[in-house]
Amino acid sequence: MTRRLLLLLFCMWVRMGVMEGAGKDENSSSILRSVNIGALFTVDSVIGRAAGPAIAAAVDDVNSDPTILPGTKLNSVIHDTNCSGFLGTVEVQLSVATVNFIKWNLKYCPYDVALQLMENEVVAAIGPQSSGIAHVISHVVNELNVPLLSFAATDPTLSSMQYPYFLRTTQSDLYQMYAVADLIDYYGWRDVIAVYVDDDYGRSGISVLGDALAKRRAKISYKAAFTPGASISTINDLLVSANLMESRIFVVHVNPDSGLTIFSVAKSLGMTGKGYVWITTDWLPSLLDSTEPVDLDKMNLLQGVVALRHHTPDTDLKKKFMSRWNNLKYKESGPAGFNSYALYAYDSVWLAARALDTYLNEGGNISFSDDPRLNDTSGSRLNLSSLRIFDGGQRYLQTLMRTNFTGLSGEVRFGPDKNLVHPAYDVLNVGGTGMRRIGYWSNYSGLSVVAPEILYTKPPNTSTSNQHLYSVIWPGEVATTPQGWVFPNNGRPLRIAVPYRVSYTEFLAKDSHSPGVKGYCIDVFEAAVNLLPYPVPHTYILYGDGKRNPDYNDLVQQVALNNYDAAVGDITIITNRTKIVDFTQPYMESGLVVVAPVQKAKLSPWAFLKPFTIKMWCVTGGFFLFVGAVVWILEHRFNQEFRGPPSHQLITIFWLAF
Repeated sequence: MTRRLLLLLFCMWVRMGVMEGAGKDENSSSILRSVNIGALFTVDSVIGRAAGPAIAAAVDDVNSDPTILPGTKLNSVIHDTNCSGFLGTVEVQLSVATVNFIKWNLKYCPYDVALQLMENEVVAAIGPQSSGIAHVISHVVNELNVPLLSFAATDPTLSSMQYPYFLRTTQSDLYQMYAVADLIDYYGWRDVIAVYVDDDYGRSGISVLGDALAKRRAKISYKAAFTPGASISTINDLLVSANLMESRIFVVHVNPDSGLTIFSVAKSLGMTGKGYVWITTDWLPSLLDSTEPVDLDKMNLLQGVVALRHHTPDTDLKKKFMSRWNNLKYKESGPAGFNSYALYAYDSVWLAARALDTYLNEGGNISFSDDPRLNDTSGSRLNLSSLRIFDGGQRYLQTLMRTNFTGLSGEVRFGPDKNLVHPAYDVLNVGGTGMRRIGYWSNYSGLSVVAPEILYTKPPNTSTSNQHLYSVIWPGEVATTPQGWVFPNNGRPLRIAVPYRVSYTEFLAKDSHSPGVKGYCIDVFEAAVNLLPYPVPHTYILYGDGKRNPDYNDLVQQVALNNYDAAVGDITIITNRTKIVDFTQPYMESGLVVVAPVQKAKLSPWAFLKPFTIKMWCVTGGFFLFVGAVVWILEHRFNQEFRGPPSHQLITIFWLAF
């Protein structure tokens, strides 16, 4: 089966050679005298300046440890690729019979670097630092059964089954993007803008971020992608477009060597002030950690930024290594710039050495065999027939995956997904001349102010109530959490129709001053708009000719037809109108009313007598007498008390009335 791949090949490469004569003797490991381990990275880069000294120190430490590879010397062969971008186009044809590399552009990368990879028998490789190149090399090591240990390629897709020989010795961006999503959810934001480099590293990371946000009912509302090596003008145009969106939450996922250009352009555009939120992945702390002394110009660009950094426990082993760091140098790269990738590069060397020691102790042999599928293309300069397959590659890979030890970066142990267990990050806030840690993130307990290694001793708890961070100083030196969005600058202002009345101008009238209308209804509407926590641009449009009051039924119909976005005025709420538009709650009574000044009445204890007029008193008294007479008539015939002289009976009637 034929597959054609357009690949970026061997801009940076690691060569791990093998022992003297071991490739010829397949039955004995006792003659193994030395092992060459190579590393592939760009020396003059943020990651390279940290990885170079760390790898050299790890090789020295392995050789000085008599318990690891006794009698065998570990040699380091490091290639400085010193190149970037798309350096070569290789058409790879994989079939049952052949693997042909047909095209190779030699303009930028030395031919001998690629040829050494193809012709030397290798048992493992460390690197590269680029996710894009790791994709390319993974195809090669798959064919040759050579494990590839990468201390800096964080693309989550590299852990797929397509690359069985790829083993990541640093944290995957899968976890980092979930940490970013938890941060966004913690502060209650729902829309973010992703600024990223458009390569395997950037695209895959942002893809995972989109999935993680979707699980938290949030989303990436705009993707601002730029090509590697993009010019400042291109980045400027990109950020201008992003700034027209309503979201003010920016997630930056770029390379450390060029990432500050984003903030330099953003500051020139006024996008690093109050109301903006900038969240970066681990590239920014890696850059700042490796910069000594502190560059004040850089720090001024980054005030208020929230960033993630690989979390590594502060163990005695790490502190001891840090104390040695200033004395470590690699070639002529100048002062070593420490960052977390130095720890992962150091542990990668120890991982390869420990696994190889176990592999040999368990009876494993280092032997190679020819692959009949590898044949030279006519006229090819790559000498494919010299390539040989590592016979013990699968067994050595399994040994690597079950190796477990405590390194500078913490516990080095792989899970079923071939990623390091216990991924965790420090959450940092840039302020002043440094970075302040405001908490941690781990896939075990989410956001916390307690170190992950302490939480591992307790049951996992990722509930919302358990998520905590210290306070943040946001861009613009603001302590209050930004709302995260504004009305988009490219949005059309609301078109508000206002009846151009002739009568009752106290409610609505034309005005020569801004906003062009005035009246009680306008005052109520403006007061309601001012209560909103975000701006709502709007413009008033007079409806009518000003010579007679407009037809309100027609006005409502125009709103229903979307010729206007809304209408403000003394519009009566009736059944037919409610069927086509929505009304607010009425803010004034309808119908006939009398408006009169209110006077304060004088209080009097006899105020209850005011409603009783003379006529009312007479009628009330007459009713009393009538009731007394009725009672006398009914009782006179049977009750002795109602008999006697007429005067007595009259007194009885008045008594009953009283």
